[in-house]
Amino acid sequence: MKKRLSVFFLTTGLLFSSLTPVSTLAADTSELESVTLSEVAHSIFYAPQYVAYEQGYFIDEGLDVTITTAFGADKVMAALLSDSAEIGLMGCESTIYAYNEGAADTILNFAQLTQRAGNFLIAREPISDFKWSDLKDHTVLGGRKGGMPEMVFEYILKNNGLDPATDLTIDQSIDFGSTGAAFTSGLGDFTVEFEPSATALEKEGAGYVVASLGVDSGYVPYTSYCCKSSYLDAHSDVVQKFTNALQKGVDYVLTHTPEETASVIAPQFAESDLDTITKIVDRYHSQDTWKPSLIFDQDHFTTLQDILESAGELTERVPYEELIVTDYADQAS
Repeated sequence: MKKRLSVFFLTTGLLFSSLTPVSTLAADTSELESVTLSEVAHSIFYAPQYVAYEQGYFIDEGLDVTITTAFGADKVMAALLSDSAEIGLMGCESTIYAYNEGAADTILNFAQLTQRAGNFLIAREPISDFKWSDLKDHTVLGGRKGGMPEMVFEYILKNNGLDPATDLTIDQSIDFGSTGAAFTSGLGDFTVEFEPSATALEKEGAGYVVASLGVDSGYVPYTSYCCKSSYLDAHSDVVQKFTNALQKGVDYVLTHTPEETASVIAPQFAESDLDTITKIVDRYHSQDTWKPSLIFDQDHFTTLQDILESAGELTERVPYEELIVTDYADQAS
């Protein structure tokens, strides 16, 4: 039976959707537990998840997983709260905001996937010895205020002695996904880009990666898997099986070459050629993006709240034990 993946692609301001069969696996899905995962974006940044899907690790655990792309943490949160998805993949900061707003059914994080930011600073010309102070008096195409990409960027600037408000100009007027095109058209001196935009700009000769925000911000719990407390209580076995499959995906990525991983996840990114996928996987792999163990460490949670506090987005710090559950990842490791 063919499993199906619902994916929505956002390009040049146009939103369209497709329901695409991504792999044929010998399994009777009628005997599997159905789980809907809402992901914040469809990105090679989450390669271990797609390896788990394409390699049939979820099915091996008895799960029929449907992945939907929400395009925004707010939409992932809405999917969880409305029960249109059982599990979410997004930045943990959204669960902190919900907790501080008094959410009746706490959203708990049970597995951390990425431990580095996934975006890069792009310049118009190569800079072999780039320093963050080089941004002084320049214009950078940044991200949405309060969004994790922008908060991590400003956190790095402050750690390098720059005031984001006065030492440079950060243009936050351009929609996410359109900054690369705006940069190509001549706007800004630098731009902050996720993949595949960073690689695309380099291939076009329109920009050059001069710094990794993931490297320069240090270990940050950029994305994690979460669900409602009530779902965890009622479906603890499903969450464990889901985490087991994810851990197998991480193990595969960390023990295989970028070329092998790219070949496995290629059906998920039909709009990209294999060479591009491989380059992006290699770039993320080389900077230690994926956490070897899915356990959400307390020091990572502390760093996240430091970033939120520095950005003025945190009303009150939340105790680690209130939002983080490590039992499932610990058992899967």
